[in-house]
Amino acid sequence: MVSASEGKLRFCIDRGGTFTDVYAEIPGRSDGRVMKLLSVDPSNYDDAPVEGIRRILEEFTGEKIPRSSKIPTEKIEWIRMGTTVATNALLERKGERIAVCVTQGFRDLLQIGNQARPSIFDLTVSKPSNLYEEVVEVEERVQLVQGKEEEEEKQGNTSSVVEGISGELVRIVKPLNEEALKPVLEKLLAKGISCLAVVLMHSYTYPQHEQRVEKLALSLGFRHVSISSALTPMVRAVPRGLTASVDAYLTPVIKEYLSGFISKFDEGLGKLNVLFMQSDGGLAPESSFSGHKAILSGPAGGVVGYSQTLFDLETGKPLIGFDMGGTSTDVSRYAGNYEQVLETQIAGAIIQAPQLDINTVAAGGGSKLKFQFGAFKVGPESVGAHPGPVCYRKGGELAITDANLILGYVIPDYFPSIFGPNEDQPLDVKSTRKEFEKLAEQINAHRKNQDPSAKDMAVEEIALGFVDVANETMCRPIRQLTEMKGHETKNHALACFGGAGPQHACAIARSLGMKEVLIHKFCGILSAYGMGLANVVEEAQEPYSAVYGAESTLEALQREAVLVAQVKQKLQEQGFKEESISTETYLNLRYEGTDTAIMVKRHMTEDGKLFDYATEFERLFQQEYGFKLQNRKIVICDVRVRGIGVTNILRPWAIELASTSPIVEGKYKVYFGNGWQETPLYKLEKLGSGHVILGPAIIMNGNSTVIVEPNCRATITKYGNIKIEIDSPLSSVKISDKVVDVVQLSIFNHRFMGIAEQMGRTLQRTSISTNIKERLDFSCALFDPSGGLVANAPHVPVHLGAMSTTVRWQLNYWGDNLNEGDVLVTNHPSAGGSHLPDITVVTPVFFNGKLVFFVANRGHHAEIGGITPGSMPPFSKSILEEVPRIR
Repeated sequence: MVSASEGKLRFCIDRGGTFTDVYAEIPGRSDGRVMKLLSVDPSNYDDAPVEGIRRILEEFTGEKIPRSSKIPTEKIEWIRMGTTVATNALLERKGERIAVCVTQGFRDLLQIGNQARPSIFDLTVSKPSNLYEEVVEVEERVQLVQGKEEEEEKQGNTSSVVEGISGELVRIVKPLNEEALKPVLEKLLAKGISCLAVVLMHSYTYPQHEQRVEKLALSLGFRHVSISSALTPMVRAVPRGLTASVDAYLTPVIKEYLSGFISKFDEGLGKLNVLFMQSDGGLAPESSFSGHKAILSGPAGGVVGYSQTLFDLETGKPLIGFDMGGTSTDVSRYAGNYEQVLETQIAGAIIQAPQLDINTVAAGGGSKLKFQFGAFKVGPESVGAHPGPVCYRKGGELAITDANLILGYVIPDYFPSIFGPNEDQPLDVKSTRKEFEKLAEQINAHRKNQDPSAKDMAVEEIALGFVDVANETMCRPIRQLTEMKGHETKNHALACFGGAGPQHACAIARSLGMKEVLIHKFCGILSAYGMGLANVVEEAQEPYSAVYGAESTLEALQREAVLVAQVKQKLQEQGFKEESISTETYLNLRYEGTDTAIMVKRHMTEDGKLFDYATEFERLFQQEYGFKLQNRKIVICDVRVRGIGVTNILRPWAIELASTSPIVEGKYKVYFGNGWQETPLYKLEKLGSGHVILGPAIIMNGNSTVIVEPNCRATITKYGNIKIEIDSPLSSVKISDKVVDVVQLSIFNHRFMGIAEQMGRTLQRTSISTNIKERLDFSCALFDPSGGLVANAPHVPVHLGAMSTTVRWQLNYWGDNLNEGDVLVTNHPSAGGSHLPDITVVTPVFFNGKLVFFVANRGHHAEIGGITPGSMPPFSKSILEEVPRIR
């Protein structure tokens, strides 16, 4: 481990929504100092990160630092922090008052947004409120010059046509009218709106108009202006505009918080290295830390934490990060490189910027437990911190934490006694069991109604059933990160962290077929620890529109050189030397006609030849979607360079080798699938490198409980982490023909729904049709061997209502003539068709020669051969004139 220089402290801080975690590297200590504080505790302190630094400095120096005085900085080397300030402001709609400037005629562009319908089956849909208060239409207009017109302009161009940054020709139809815009902006200032987001049509390639609007607004006194062409110079105005809105809405809030944070320190802070975690897993100084890059600031620290301390050091397998908290669970993947996405949606706002691919599911320790419609249901509602689960003694409802308490996965003796009126009582096991007994009566009555001879389920069986359902809920996003992108889930190791995750780690790994679980010794504060492992990142990107080929590749290389120089200069200005800087180059590629672009990273070739991005793009496309689009051109969309300033700050340290047998602190009864078992409990801090613990066992890691299930084996690694080998095979479940297994019903519901949703996403992302890829006019579902609907994704109801009839018609028509590999296409009204242009593809699926189920999807086609494009021409006299009919 690298010691702190000159006896100075290093602070890594994760300011979360509920708790703030602090990790401090202290000179002379190998293990660091860990502290957990409430993020909001106004009766004791103003700001949790500052308070954590103050308390640790007092411990280190032995000198009292009054809260009213500024924090001395002479004993601090650097501070790194991740914060949920931006996320919370977005979720709670507590950002800055902003207005949006758009091209005249596009006033409702961001209000309309796209065609996504996330809650299509809800009886009442509440659309998230807009981030902006006012919309200003700007008198300006530019248009792309395309096709035949483009050729004409190249031969005899006019003065109104210019070449954009992307290489596309742009016609300035209407120059920017600054005189007309000025009084409108002044009125906004008079209303108290001093922040602006600007999105003008085609500004990704022609940013000059946006830049002039920014200059004018700042000269008039606007505090902050976010222009879409500077934040995300990419095609598609809606996500570009929403990103600018998010940035204008959140950046002033972040700057205000950071200003308050910095003001708590003495004048020496200017000499300190203070950096903040961005959504892409890189650090940034306060000056360039902005709203649209701060949404995943906290979770990103966790991804950096597990990837840099476990991958290669503890295992050679690719890792699945599993961060389970109170209300939600975050999952991610790492296989030597950070996996990123360029577009995501949070709280109704689309953000188009590089960020770590972190999938979140509404399942955590606080997820509500219900028995509904004859099945177990976990979440998505949460009991929250107040009143919390039943065991918190605040009159709450049953949650996963209660189920874990009943099963013995949570040990009251090792849980803080902070409950009850005087906040001095332990978890309430008695009340929790009483609530489960009430629920058991309801569940067993339902089972008896199906079959009077059905055996009653015990409280422990019901609690375990809910935990199994919760585990399956959390497995879904893991499958999306792996199977949906062409990776075998079972070939990964599960990197588990967060407060509740280690209780579920073995069961989840087993469900996914994984053989290895890794739990970091700092699993409770890994997001904070990860801040000290991250590098400083600067990015530069510009659009480039061209068909991939020899000529365009050379042009892309020239553009790359310019971008590399830009990011290196920014890093050098922050004090990085040339040898500490590395760069990564990406080309954003897609098949012509599709919207699915893949950011392809350049790799070094062994023979020194020029790297072929197209070959790598085709490999990645086939890996994710299972096919290639033959004879279709590949188009370059963007050139991107990521500059990395390597810090090499924190280093893992080896712990002492085990010299004696592990010490058993006590024995507790824990319920596993085969009943109650007497289970030994160990403390991680008393275990040495090489200690082996056979399951069942409990390992206490601070406030985190690690459950080592039967037939599993835990080893304490060289660096003090826990490696669990999952030896037991997947268990088989015998299901009664008479009584529905209420637990398995819920589990398989999740699995079948996951398949239908993956079908939909693949169809959308690989489609060329605007109806499919943008309007989302399609549906996907699974059917049983008789054609009955099993599960459907939340797609178009009119499709789903008729698809079962379609499958049954085909089944009756073909009978035993259906064979493996058959694909059926139909749209006929008499065969279950809902709309003639809605073509249905039905595929029978066989297992060992036996028909086991059908998959089907139905999509609206714009033109399939009627007397006019579209459908239902008003002058048609026969169905034959509308479109071809396919039985």
